Amino acid sequence: MPFDPIVSMALPAIGLIGAVLVLVLLLRACLVFIPNDHYGVVERKWTVRGNQDSSSFMSLTGSPGFIPEVIRGGWHVFFPGKYRIHRKELITVRSIGYLFARDGAPLPNGQALAAWPDGVDPQDARSFLGRGGQQGPQRKMLRQGTYAINTALFVVFTESTTHAVPLGDAEKADSLHAMLESRNAFEPVTITGDQIAVVTVQDGPALDHGEIIAPTVGTDAKQPAMFHNSFQDIERFLAAGGRRGRQEQVLVEGTYYVNRLFATVEMTEKTVVKIGHVGVVVSYTGPQGVDLSGDDYKHGQLVEQGQRGVWQKPLQPGKYAMNPFAVQVREVPTTNFQLRWIQGSTDTHNFDANLSEIVLITKDAFEPILPLSIVVHIGQTDAPYVVQQFAEIGKLVDQTLDPMVSAWFKDAAQSMTLIELVNRRSELQAKALEEMRARFQKYRLNVMEVMIGTPRASVGDKHIDTVFEQLRSRQVAREKVATYESQQIAASKERELREAEAIASQQPALTASKVAIEVAANQGEAEVAKRTRDAKATVLMAEAEAQRVRLTGQAEADKIEAVGTANANAARAQVDAYGGAEVALKKVMVEILADAVKHAAQPMVPGVAMAGGGSSIPDLLMALTLARGDVGRAIGATPTA
Repeated sequence: MPFDPIVSMALPAIGLIGAVLVLVLLLRACLVFIPNDHYGVVERKWTVRGNQDSSSFMSLTGSPGFIPEVIRGGWHVFFPGKYRIHRKELITVRSIGYLFARDGAPLPNGQALAAWPDGVDPQDARSFLGRGGQQGPQRKMLRQGTYAINTALFVVFTESTTHAVPLGDAEKADSLHAMLESRNAFEPVTITGDQIAVVTVQDGPALDHGEIIAPTVGTDAKQPAMFHNSFQDIERFLAAGGRRGRQEQVLVEGTYYVNRLFATVEMTEKTVVKIGHVGVVVSYTGPQGVDLSGDDYKHGQLVEQGQRGVWQKPLQPGKYAMNPFAVQVREVPTTNFQLRWIQGSTDTHNFDANLSEIVLITKDAFEPILPLSIVVHIGQTDAPYVVQQFAEIGKLVDQTLDPMVSAWFKDAAQSMTLIELVNRRSELQAKALEEMRARFQKYRLNVMEVMIGTPRASVGDKHIDTVFEQLRSRQVAREKVATYESQQIAASKERELREAEAIASQQPALTASKVAIEVAANQGEAEVAKRTRDAKATVLMAEAEAQRVRLTGQAEADKIEAVGTANANAARAQVDAYGGAEVALKKVMVEILADAVKHAAQPMVPGVAMAGGGSSIPDLLMALTLARGDVGRAIGATPTA
C-alpha cells in the first residue's frame, strides 16, 4: 500500500526531532553547570578497572569514589552515568571554622587531634592525603574567608551550619557541632578589663606524676620555632614541650584565635592586691626550693619566687595575672586593724567575727564582762611568715590569740576587786599593752594599742549595777562639793570685782591721797633718818659715859676691896691680940653701942635692964649675935665693896 504523502513528509521531521531530543538528553547527561557561588564535589560511581584502592573512599588513582578535586563555577562535561556531582554552596567562615577529616592516616594512641601537614591548603584534598594527613578532628582551623573545600573528605563546622556530603555520619557531626557551640568555639577568645583566661590543653604529652599544672613553655618570641603565641600555634606549642592539662600560663587582655578542640578556656578575674595590703603567694607548682625560714622556724616551706611553697617576697599593691589553679594569693593587711572582743562589733577585715566579750571573775567574786579592743599591725616582710604558720589571719585569731588574751585578762582580774578593776583601768591597760606586745611578737604581730572598755554586768546580774550606782552617787557628791567651792570662789571674785569697780570710781581721790602719802612718807623717812642719827649720837655718848662709870666703879671697888682686905687682916690681928674672937667681938659691940648712945636723941636702951644670971647688956648682945651665926661674917669674912 503506497505511503500517504503527508506521512512520508513527516517521517524525516520526526527523526530529526528525535535525534535532537536524543542529543539534548546526551548533552544534559554530560554537561554540568555550577553557579559561581557554588562548587561541586565529584563522585566517580564506576570505572572499567574497578576499585583498586579499597582502603579509602577517596579516589586518588582513578578508582570509584570521591575525587579529591572539586569543580568551580561554570559548565563541565562528564561521561553520562559515571559521575555524580554534589553541588555545595561556597563555605563562608565569619570568624573561625573547624575541620574533621573522614579519611587519612589513623591517629596514634594518646593523640587527640590530627596533625596538619606543612604547607597544605585546606582546599587541596589530594595534597592532604598524599602528605600524610590524619583523619579525625584537625588542629588546623579555618579563619575568616570563603572556601571551596571537598566536604566528602572534610566535615566543615562553621557558626551557622555543618558542611558535609552525607555519608551516614550526620548524628556524629551534629554532636561535634553542639560541643563546639557549648565552648563558644566559633568566636575568638576576647579578654577585656580585669579578666584573664585559664587555658586547659586537651592534647600533647601527659603531665608527670604528682604535677597538677603544666609548666609555661614557648613564650620567647626570639625562638620562633617554639613560640606558640599564646596557644594559637599548636604545632609550635608541642614542639616547645607543652603538656596536656591546665596550663600555668594565662591569657590577658587581647583577642586570641585558639582552637577550642585543642584547648578550652575558663574566664576569671585578675588578682587585685588592694592598697594597704600585700599578697602572700602560695604556689602549688614549680620546682622544689630550699626553705628560707631558718632552722628555728618549722611551720612550712618559705621559698623564692617561682618555687613550690610560700613565696618569701609578697606581692605589692596592684593587679596580677595569677593563675588561681597554680597559686593562691592570701591578702594580708599592712595597715592597722582591730581585734574586738565586743559583742556584736567586728572590724572591717572580719578577722574577729568569732570573738566575744571576756567574762572575768574578780577578787571579790564579781563576774563582770570586759569589752576589749587590740590594734594590731603586720609588717610587709612578716606577712609570709604569718601565712606560712597559720594559713589565714582568722585562724591565727581564733586558735591562738583569743585563748591567750582571754586567759591573761582572767588571771589579771583575779588579783583585783571590782572597784579596783574600774579605778585602775589605765594601769591594767598599760600593763596589758606591754604583755601583749611581747606575746604577739612571737607570731610576727605588732601590737599598737590595747583599749579596755568599762566592765559591765551580764544579763540578770544586779550586783555590779548596785556597786556602780554607789560609785556614781559618790561622784555626784564630789561634784557637788566642787560646785559649791567653785561658787564660793566665784562669789569671792565677784566681791573683788565690786571692790575694784569701787576703787576705780574713786581713782582721782586715791591718786591724790597716794601722792600725799608718798610726800608724807618721804618727810617721815627724812625725820626718821634725822632722829636715827640723833639716837645714834646719844647712844654713843651713853656708851662712853657708861664706860667711864664702869671704869670708875671698878677703880672704886678695887680700892674698897684693898681697904677691906687690909681691915680684915688688921681685925684678925686684933682678935689674935685680944685673946679670941669673943673678946674682940665684945669690944666691937661695946664700941658700936657707945657710938649709938653718943649720937642718939632718945635713949637706945631702958634705964633698967633685967637679965637672968647677972649678965650684962653687952653679954646679951654678944650672945644674940652669936646665936644668929654672924660672928664668922663679922670677923672672919673678907670685906667687899
